[in-house]
Amino acid sequence: MRSFLKGHRLWRYVTGEIQAPVHSKDEEDTKFADRLKDWDCKNHQIITWFRHSTVPSIHQQFGRYENAKDVWDLLSRHYATASLSHEYQLWGHLGHLSYFLGLEVFSDSTGYYLSQAKYASDLLSRAGLTDTKVVSTPLEMNARLTPLDGTPLSDATLYRQLVGSLVYLTVTRPDIAHAVYLVSQFLSAPHFTHYAAMIYVLHYIKGTIFHELHFSAHSTLDLCAYSDADWAGDPIDRRSTTRFCFFLGDSLISWRSKKQHIVSRSSTKAEYRALADTTSELLALCWLLEDMGLTHSSPTVIHCDNRSAIQIAHNDVFHERTKHIEIDCHLVRHHLSASILHLLPVSSSDQTADIFTKTFSLGRFRDLVSKLKMASVRPP
Repeated sequence: MRSFLKGHRLWRYVTGEIQAPVHSKDEEDTKFADRLKDWDCKNHQIITWFRHSTVPSIHQQFGRYENAKDVWDLLSRHYATASLSHEYQLWGHLGHLSYFLGLEVFSDSTGYYLSQAKYASDLLSRAGLTDTKVVSTPLEMNARLTPLDGTPLSDATLYRQLVGSLVYLTVTRPDIAHAVYLVSQFLSAPHFTHYAAMIYVLHYIKGTIFHELHFSAHSTLDLCAYSDADWAGDPIDRRSTTRFCFFLGDSLISWRSKKQHIVSRSSTKAEYRALADTTSELLALCWLLEDMGLTHSSPTVIHCDNRSAIQIAHNDVFHERTKHIEIDCHLVRHHLSASILHLLPVSSSDQTADIFTKTFSLGRFRDLVSKLKMASVRPP
């Protein structure tokens, strides 16, 4: 309970450290009214939480109180313990997590599985896909989409709704991240060609509806990453796209596919900008893992398939060709010298982040999906 209240910035209101405001002589009435309204709002949040608590002991004993501090004083008198959440077992009454915001969670002896099978099924129903057609990849080989392909849709509402749902589906389906990235670029003025590509993605989902992320119970807790860029991959503006993914042991925990802000004049610059974005994500993940009690004493390995980008990171001397990415160079080099990360070259065939950059043949696509450690298991 204490963690809940602190997480919602309500702790000081409960303990009485922040008391009800008192009108002073020199204070304007409107300013005092605002302070009183803010205090009442916070107090109401706490009381509402008690009143709607699913824990019977909490609801029955404290639901009648109007002041959050009165509730806390009662708890303090009856339970002189360091952790009141232990006395009331607030989280124990909730049971095992199984479904939350469209995410299905189940576990067995091998670990946890995170799926959106029901969400995907509802999405297919909304799209009206009643046939049995399925495809083996999210996009056709060498698929390219431009804003002027085909005839404009007379009503883009359904297209936008379905693409928006596909974006949320990528929470557990990194195998469709690249396809969704492509079709989501045409929300303002979609054409029939874009709609057909989106339907193609849905046919793939129909055949892989039980694909899910697997978090192994027997995996190590070593963090590693793959960084890549699709140089000048956008046929419209020729901007490159940053792709990276992070693994905690064998478990995929973070990935991204995002277009870079400016055009890169060489593949090395595109790769280095991707490397800088990967470094920023690494720092955020390290902070998050430290908050969860997991620290890493050794540098995190980042795999990059561009040797020139790796050489620039190790080179203390800036050259004319690197001045446009000087800030990114400083960022990566600083954390490289601090032993927070370690850059390793990787062949294109072993570059796992490739799945977020382009379309592939069926064999290559399945090989990359297997590297993401995705499973296809029907929940019990």
